[in-house]
Amino acid sequence: MFPRLALGRLLPSRSRLSPPRPHGKSFIHRSELKQAKRIVVKLGSAVVTRGDECGLALGRLASIVEQVAMLQNQGREMMIVTSGAVAFGKQRLRHEILLSQSVRQALHSGQNQLKDMSVPVLEARACAAAGQSGLMALYEAMFTQYSICTAQILVTNLDFHDEQKRRNLNSTLHELLRMNIVPIINTNDAVVPPPVPSSDLQGVNVISIKDNDSLAARLAVEMKVDLLIALSDVQGLYDRPPGVDDAKLIDIFYPGDQQSITYGTKSRVGIGGMEAKVKAALWALQGGTSVIIANGTDPKVTGHVITDIVEGKKVGTFFSEVKPAGPTVEQQAEMARHAGRSLASLLPEQFSDASIICCLAELLTEKKDEILTANKRDMEMATSSGRFSQALINRLSLSSSKLNSLAIGLRQLAVSSRDSVGRVLRKTRVANNLDLEQITVPIGVLLVIFESRPDCLPQVAALAIASGNALLLKGGKEASNTNKILHQLTQEALSVHGVSDAVQLVSTREEVEDLCRLDTMIDLIIPRGSSQLVRDIQRAAKGVPVLGHSEGVCHVYVDSEAAIDKAIDVVRDSKCDYPAACNAMETVLIHRDLLRTPVFDQIIDMLRTEQVKIHAGPRFASYLTFSPSEVKSLRTEYGDLECCMEVVDSLQDAVDHIHRYGSSHTDVIVTENEETAEQFLQQVDSACVFWNCSSRFADGYRFGLGAEVGISTARIHARGPVGLEGLLTTKWVLRGEGHTVADFSEQGSMKYLHENIPLPQGVFS
Repeated sequence: MFPRLALGRLLPSRSRLSPPRPHGKSFIHRSELKQAKRIVVKLGSAVVTRGDECGLALGRLASIVEQVAMLQNQGREMMIVTSGAVAFGKQRLRHEILLSQSVRQALHSGQNQLKDMSVPVLEARACAAAGQSGLMALYEAMFTQYSICTAQILVTNLDFHDEQKRRNLNSTLHELLRMNIVPIINTNDAVVPPPVPSSDLQGVNVISIKDNDSLAARLAVEMKVDLLIALSDVQGLYDRPPGVDDAKLIDIFYPGDQQSITYGTKSRVGIGGMEAKVKAALWALQGGTSVIIANGTDPKVTGHVITDIVEGKKVGTFFSEVKPAGPTVEQQAEMARHAGRSLASLLPEQFSDASIICCLAELLTEKKDEILTANKRDMEMATSSGRFSQALINRLSLSSSKLNSLAIGLRQLAVSSRDSVGRVLRKTRVANNLDLEQITVPIGVLLVIFESRPDCLPQVAALAIASGNALLLKGGKEASNTNKILHQLTQEALSVHGVSDAVQLVSTREEVEDLCRLDTMIDLIIPRGSSQLVRDIQRAAKGVPVLGHSEGVCHVYVDSEAAIDKAIDVVRDSKCDYPAACNAMETVLIHRDLLRTPVFDQIIDMLRTEQVKIHAGPRFASYLTFSPSEVKSLRTEYGDLECCMEVVDSLQDAVDHIHRYGSSHTDVIVTENEETAEQFLQQVDSACVFWNCSSRFADGYRFGLGAEVGISTARIHARGPVGLEGLLTTKWVLRGEGHTVADFSEQGSMKYLHENIPLPQGVFS
């Protein structure tokens, strides 16, 4: 039997989907594919056969069967159009011929002649006849593991063109689907005539069955199928042959785009090719069936390619009849990169205080009423929906004071950013007339994904502008109106120097996971939002670095030598100033000696007055007869007027607790003992470590950075509040006069000097 894969924990009973949608129009967006009820999976020859074209790729086929079984058991109606009979038959016939030849030669010529045996060219129809029963038996054995029954149907062109046969076929298929049986459909290659040139792929009523691509398309339209998944040996449809330089995978293909495609040769097996697949796909699309062409041979994705497609993930090429008004996200990324390079080439004063950033700051003030009106609409919609927590709604809210603070921060950034891009960090004389410089340059294209917090948009945009980076922004739906007007103002400021495309707002229905896969277009991803969002992005990002922190579990440690007034003020501000912020205190650690002292009592009274719900840590609870509710986890980010309180025995105990349960974000000590404070500041391995001051100071604006894209708890590149410097990288520039490495060999005439050249302040390359 065939081993079950990890995906195959399936229930034998079928869960039911919602009633099928009316057929007639294909899906417009990938996200709608989750609604697909009736699905055809077409397996090309390259998918089901081995590389030697003799026999089947059993592991790959088992994985595909498992996914089809999963969807069938969800209540969908699955059909498979399969190749493979010829390959399976070729394997069987070769084995029989070789066995027969070996017996004859052993009888007549002796064993020494066996090495000269050759297999004759096998006729395809004979191979199909020999392989069809074995192929079906294989499918039946695989599906039996998931308590699913299969049925074989062999068809030819006549079965569709003869009206009576067509009705019979239609009736048979509907009855099989009604009985929860998966039809396995193939052209009857044992009797089918050779293919003829395509001349009838026009209109909905006529399409000849020349290969399994046309069979799948005809079947999809005939059976009013919602989705046709055509699996091949390429990732999808490219604008030119996949092996050609600069060939681009097409995410969405529209009927009017045929002229922009250059087709290559067909695959190593089968009688179709990409051009045949596209023609068949467009024919099915015209008949109301959505189509996706994807790779069924890549071992990295084969185990989930079908289920990923049905879940709406960006896999393969999606055929759509409706072309959106705006650019695709891939086009936006290209536009941003092109404009970003122009932005980076501007003089420092052009994108700093004399121009773009100050212009944006002025627009935030001038257009305050329009911004607040848009924000009010978002707030009303978020509140009425009932789907958002109060903490998230608070983050969504803008006010006049917030906009004023934003404008001040942008002006501060404008002044500080004049000497950022192109600054020479070091200069070395490698040899005579051979000088090396290390200079600051933009990272490239940034993708910032943020929830709520529309004030994040102008901050991040200004930092991208100041650092010469292109920017893609993906905000939450809950802030769509506010984000739209803030983005318009940003582009208005950028238009002063003709680089408005450098900052793009992604407004299409792109899933975050799909955006994270744009590794050839995105250079750095910066998530701004919940810890769950950050974790999801860190998991989804393949090949693109992610700058951010997954949680803000910040601590305030009240030492035994803490001043009572400072302790109360720091704890209050750290928790109550803005509980939803990532730099708000989530756990207060109390030295054991403070229990039942005025310091402890006044901290408790203050938290109660501020209506902060206290969750007792295990040790704190053990000291109390009647304790507050015990904490479920010491690693909780509440994001509200709640906190954990725990008892520690010493400074080292506090440090160990922070390292074990903290998130390396921001941690605070309150004490009058300078030696204790310095030990805490040195030992705690967090991005921000404070003494006698609120954790809420962990902020780019309060640090004087002007603005921040977020707070990073990473160990490399940037850490803590990430401002302008964190969005720059470096490149090395070497200036010579025909120098060669051979000049510095033992026989050469030159020697390395490696002398550091002092730099005057503000030197630019």
